[in-house]
Amino acid sequence: MPSPKTSYAKSGDVNVAYQVLGDGPLDLVYVWGWISHLDFQWMDPTVTSFLRRLASFSRLIMFDKRGTGLSDPVGSAPGFEERMDDIRAVMDAVGSERAALLGFSEGAALSALFAASHPERVTGLILYDSVVVGPMVADALDRRYEAHALTIRGTIDRWGEGETMLWIAPSLADSGLLRRFWGMFERGSMSPGMALSLWEVIQREDVRDVLPSITVPTLVLHHADSPIPASQGRLMAELIPGARYVELPGQDHLPGAGDPEAIAGEVEEFLTGTRAGGRPDRVLATVLFTDIVDSTRRAAELGDSAWRALRERHDALVRSQLELFRGREVKQTGDGFLASFDGPARAIRCACSIGEELRELGIEIRAGLHTGECEVIGDDLGGVAVHVAARVGAHAGSGEVLVSGTVKDLVMGSGIDLADRGAHELKGIPGEWRLFAVRTEDGQASIPIPQPATGSADQPGLTDRAGRRLARSAPGLARATARALRRRSTA
Repeated sequence: MPSPKTSYAKSGDVNVAYQVLGDGPLDLVYVWGWISHLDFQWMDPTVTSFLRRLASFSRLIMFDKRGTGLSDPVGSAPGFEERMDDIRAVMDAVGSERAALLGFSEGAALSALFAASHPERVTGLILYDSVVVGPMVADALDRRYEAHALTIRGTIDRWGEGETMLWIAPSLADSGLLRRFWGMFERGSMSPGMALSLWEVIQREDVRDVLPSITVPTLVLHHADSPIPASQGRLMAELIPGARYVELPGQDHLPGAGDPEAIAGEVEEFLTGTRAGGRPDRVLATVLFTDIVDSTRRAAELGDSAWRALRERHDALVRSQLELFRGREVKQTGDGFLASFDGPARAIRCACSIGEELRELGIEIRAGLHTGECEVIGDDLGGVAVHVAARVGAHAGSGEVLVSGTVKDLVMGSGIDLADRGAHELKGIPGEWRLFAVRTEDGQASIPIPQPATGSADQPGLTDRAGRRLARSAPGLARATARALRRRSTA
C-alpha cells in the first residue's frame, strides 16, 4: 500500500491539506492532535503501521489542521469553529457524506464538537487519549495534569530537538535516530510560536458542557499512564450518553507506539463488529534496517537541493541492491530502509554491498539484522523481530553491519566471518543479546573474493567491483572461480 497523494480542500480562504488511504466500506476521518505533518508521518514506522492498520478496514481520511503541517499557516491559534469547517471541507472534497471520526489527543475535543454540531454527518465517534478540560481551567478535575503540563511546556522552549518524544512516546525516546526524526517532525508541524499559541489554547479548553448533547455511538480509549490523565477519558465517557470506555495499559501517547493492535483492534471492532485484522499472518524472515550516518550534518553541509539529489541516488542504489539479493523493501524509515529477506546470508551480503556502493557516493551507513517470526500486516511487517532488528542497528557503528546471535547461528558455514561484539541490552527487549559484526578489511566485507587478474592494486577497477559483487551474490560460484584461477596460474 503506497503512501497517499496530498491534495488540498478549500475552507474559506484557507487551503487544508488532506490524504486518503485505503478503499474500505466505511469512511474514517482521523483528526490528529497538536502536532501533525501528512508527509513526514509516513517516514515514522510507528505511525505508518498504525495508519495502514486503520486503512485495512476503512477509507482513511487524514488532514493537517489549519496552521499546522502542509495546510496554510495562520496568524494566530484558530478556534474550534474554524477547525470544524476544515473537517467539513475535507469531507466534501473527498465525497464523504457521512464518516466516523477518530479524534486523538487535542483532536478529540474537536471531533466531539463536530459530532455534537453535525450528527447527520457522523456515523460513530472514537476519542483516544482525550483532552476534555485543560490544566489551567479553575476546576480542572485532576491537578496531576499540571505537572505534565509543565513538562510539555518545557519542550516548546527546545522545539525542533525532538524533546516532545519524552512524553509522547517515552518507550522510544532513547533512540537517537527517532529523536532526530521527531525533531524534524516538530519543525515541519509548526513554528515554535504557533506551538506555544496552540498549547496555551489547549490548556484553557473545556468541552464538558457539550458532551451530553452527543447522540452518535461513541468509544472512548485511554492509556492508563498517558501524559493526559486517564481521568480525562473516564469523564468523557461519563458525560457522553451511552459511550463505552476502554482503558488500555501503557504510557505511550503516540498512535502506534506500545501496542498499536490494542487500539486499532478496538476501533475496528467498534466500527465493523469484528476484528478481522486482529490476527495477522506470520512469517519467518530476516529483517534489515539501514540508516545514514550523520545525515543531519551532511544535509546541513550540502544544502537542501544537493542533499535531496544525494538521497535520491541513495534510495535508487539501495533498491537496486535489494532487487539483486532478492530482498523486499518494506518501507523507508527516515534516513534508511526496512527490508526483509527469506535467508540471512543473502541479507548480510546485501547489507555489505549497500554499504560498499554507498561509500563510493560518500555516504556511510549502519545496518542491523535479526531473524525471527514477523507479523505481516498488509505490506508492512511488525512484531518483536522487527523491534530487535531496529535495536541491533542502533548499536552499529559507522560503516558497520551488526547482526544478532540468531543470525550468526543461521549463517554458519556460509563463509561470512563475524566478530563477537559482546552482550548488550536492547531497549524494550528482555534479556541480554549477543551481537556480532561482519568482519571487514579496508572497508570491504570479508566474504571470499577472487583476486583479479588485472587492475591496479591501489584503485579497484571494474573487474574488482564485479568480483566483489559476484562473491556477495553467489559465494559458491566465486570460490569455484577462484580455485579455477589458481589452477590456471600454476599450470
